[in-house]
Amino acid sequence: MATTRTANTHWEGPLLGGQGKVSLDSSGIGEFEVTWPSRSEEPNGRTSPEELIAAAHSACFSMALTAGLAGAGTPAETIDAKADVTFQPGEGITGSKLTVRASVPGLSAADFEKAAQAAKENCAVSKALTGTTITLDASLV
Repeated sequence: MATTRTANTHWEGPLLGGQGKVSLDSSGIGEFEVTWPSRSEEPNGRTSPEELIAAAHSACFSMALTAGLAGAGTPAETIDAKADVTFQPGEGITGSKLTVRASVPGLSAADFEKAAQAAKENCAVSKALTGTTITLDASLV
């Protein structure tokens, strides 16, 4: 069954001096301020499209890795995944770096690397980011 999730942004003013609010409507968990400087310079308590994509990528990758490991009979005890999404003004999103540390009893480092690579290639957000460079740093703890 397909699902649809919804977010909205209300923007006021020009790009450089304006500001917006992103609301996560499906979950109802909040509104987040966004500005051009929070995207192209320092966040200063505001978010950016890239931060929201990074959140989506780390969560999607974690779910794909969890499913792959459990399906192979080696469920993880813990997975800590981080995504660093890079934005270059004038160019756009240039990449996402996934970093994962996991505890998976009984799994070799080589097999974990294979599982992490498969999750990186097959998670839905990675597929949506086709056209950017996605790198992976994976290790067991």
